Amino acid sequence: MQPRRRRRAGAYMVARQARPYRRGPGNREEEMADAELMYRPVTELAGLVRSGEISAQELVTCSLERIEELNPEINAFIDVFGEEALAEAESVAPGDERPLAGVPVAIKNNRPVAGARLMMGSDLLGDHRASHDAFLVRRLRDAGAIVVGTTNLPEFGATATTEPRRFGPTRNPWDTGRTPGGSSGGSAAAVAAGMVPLAHANDGGGSTRVPAACCGLVGLKAQRGRVSTGPDVGGSMLVSDLVVSRTTADSALALDIMAGYEPGDSYWAAPPDRPFVEQMAQAPAGLRIASTTLTPLEGTPVDPVCAQAVADAAELLREMGHEVVEVDPPWQVPGMLELFSGVFGPQVALGMAFGTVTTGHEPSLENVEPMSLVIWEQVQQMTGVMAVGADVQLQALSRMIVAWMADFDMVLTPSLAEAPVPLGTIDTCSDDPMGAFARAGRFTPYTAIANCTGSPAISVPLFHRDDLGLPLGVQLMGQPEGEGALLALAAALEEARPWADRRAPAGAPA
Repeated sequence: MQPRRRRRAGAYMVARQARPYRRGPGNREEEMADAELMYRPVTELAGLVRSGEISAQELVTCSLERIEELNPEINAFIDVFGEEALAEAESVAPGDERPLAGVPVAIKNNRPVAGARLMMGSDLLGDHRASHDAFLVRRLRDAGAIVVGTTNLPEFGATATTEPRRFGPTRNPWDTGRTPGGSSGGSAAAVAAGMVPLAHANDGGGSTRVPAACCGLVGLKAQRGRVSTGPDVGGSMLVSDLVVSRTTADSALALDIMAGYEPGDSYWAAPPDRPFVEQMAQAPAGLRIASTTLTPLEGTPVDPVCAQAVADAAELLREMGHEVVEVDPPWQVPGMLELFSGVFGPQVALGMAFGTVTTGHEPSLENVEPMSLVIWEQVQQMTGVMAVGADVQLQALSRMIVAWMADFDMVLTPSLAEAPVPLGTIDTCSDDPMGAFARAGRFTPYTAIANCTGSPAISVPLFHRDDLGLPLGVQLMGQPEGEGALLALAAALEEARPWADRRAPAGAPA
């Protein structure tokens, strides 16, 4: 078996001459103010650029300097586009009315950015470079965002921690010995550490909500088909793209920007009757919410602190005037993990198939991790009927759960079954790689249900663990196409228990 390799992204030094506005060396107050910029809401940052109070180049340079300072420890970024980002920022002038004018963002390295390496955390793709932007990248650019780099992820996004053999582990800014979650762990760590104010994420089994919960961020999984996965991917039953952010409002704005049908999409959601930012601003009243700590995976232990967070969130919701009912949902189905794997596995294998077509190399222990290779081999043994059958079974289960949820506006659960696990706990290169896959399921048993149903779900960092000094999130699952209601309730919770000013220790100014 191949040893684990630790290869860091190449160092990037920000050209000091690109920042003529620096007002003198050693100014501690200025350095701290610059560090704080990346923690501010994206609407505020775009407003500063629009008013001329700060230039887009200054804003991007601030992000690049934060990356230069923090990435050697956090390892959130794979590639950084310093010169390109600064050049792009030159085109953003005062008065630019675009909603993300001059705002630096990062893209998870499983969606193409024109001219940049697209490797999905694997050696199999070599240093393949994308020839085009994904539709979602184009929409962010059209909104004025500046892409400063791509972020780390587990190989092919296959697990709930970000420790790829090729690029090494991303570290949680709250505790660098623990995981930031996965598979959007690089993006979540980048935002939590204040390297960028907003980062792209996607979610096929919790890959946005899990790292959001680990890193103290907002993580919204949108309705299936809300954000196009094109032009390369026609659609996915499980995967939904959006962002991780510090505030509910930033996620709502990103959804308004990134959502919408693109020609050829095989899944798409009906357009909202008004922008999600407007829906978010209308405080909800009199909701009926189901509350549960029952995991969909039978026998999975739940940390009492995570369970208590649900009880505390339920009490807060009652104080806000909502009805909260404790329930045991009908989702503890025998063989749930195997059923989900029957659909999730082929999604992972698609990344390997893309790598094979791109490089001409077949997956082997030389170029993919042991867990990826086992998934590839299992998928190769599936017949077409077996693959379709798994999809049909999962859809049948999903219909049952959606029908059960019709009696409630939302369902409240823990985001995670335990605290962010120490690095190395989920080892995809061990002698028991599928044991690592199962271990990831026990860490994150609550999130995959919403991927199966296609309905929206959000993790919000409502609490903080004093025992470990870590964020503590809860999840809300909504009705089909119910992102607006989820965002409105999340915004109300954020107003009641503000979280955006919390700072991860590893992101604090040195």
